[in-house]
Amino acid sequence: MKLSRKQKRAPRSEEKLCTTVETLVLQVQYTAPIIRTKLEPRRTVDGYARADVLRILRITARQLLAWERAGLISAAESYSFFELLQVKKLRDLSARRVRPAKIRESLQAMQRAVSGMENPLVEASTFVSGRRVAFRHQGTAMEPIAGQFVMDFASRNVVPAKVKPMRSAETAAEWFAKGIALEEDPASQLEAIQAYQQSLELDPDHAPAHINLGTLYYNRQDYAKAEEHYRKAVEADPRYALAYFDLGNVLDEMGRLQEAIQSYKQAIQLAPTYADAHYNLALAYEKLKQPRKALVHWRAYVRLDISGPWSIHARNQIRKTLEEESLRVVYRRKNGKNSS
Repeated sequence: MKLSRKQKRAPRSEEKLCTTVETLVLQVQYTAPIIRTKLEPRRTVDGYARADVLRILRITARQLLAWERAGLISAAESYSFFELLQVKKLRDLSARRVRPAKIRESLQAMQRAVSGMENPLVEASTFVSGRRVAFRHQGTAMEPIAGQFVMDFASRNVVPAKVKPMRSAETAAEWFAKGIALEEDPASQLEAIQAYQQSLELDPDHAPAHINLGTLYYNRQDYAKAEEHYRKAVEADPRYALAYFDLGNVLDEMGRLQEAIQSYKQAIQLAPTYADAHYNLALAYEKLKQPRKALVHWRAYVRLDISGPWSIHARNQIRKTLEEESLRVVYRRKNGKNSS
């Protein structure tokens, strides 16, 4: 990935660890950004949009709002990968009927019990003990409210007789989550691809799995397969703005600018405040030597991103376009006077 065109996608890994402030230190899947030209900063996205989090984890806006009000997750319109993991764990704990207040109490107790631990949901493995949250940390399991160690059956290899062992993943969602985890390590990228493929075998219309698989192929420069999966994501969910955006990126990469422009436009039609789509659409128009059309989207971008590093580039492009337009007007006027 490069520091020029913006890339966004469904749930991934640690390149998504970056928040808006950390955009220039993207890691892992998108790898370190490479600057192609001084005038064309491509970028990766800072996180997952709120709507994507709801879609990916299959939770409701009401659930997310309740966790925010309980102080379990910060209210935001964009989430990093770690925040996505937090929300997933909150969802899983809630499914076990653990109340938000009890989750918060357990987290606070764990922070007191383990010096230096800031976010137990991410820094330790969680499971339910009775109606309380227990944590696995450094080889031990404890229930922090009572301050007691608990039996950690999940870590034991004992399988009772006549009990059939379960596969590590059974459903499309489980294989999808496994794919996300595998993406955290560049050495397990092929395994991540296999996990997403397994997810899609079970649920061919799992749009986020298509997105993540497409982006893995994109990063391997297998643009044909990336396009295939981005298009399948669009087919699976025609209102998935992210899918159109990523499809635009791979079409742009292959030099099919007119098709890329249509994809970016579709993303903007579905999500008018999609800043990254405005940015990439402006870049595409610049490549086609259509600065006036690009200007519309540079302006839209700076209204949505008022202070980020790519906002600086967008403002420079606006200034450059207006200056060139002004020079053309002056030239035409002078030409008109000379001819008269």
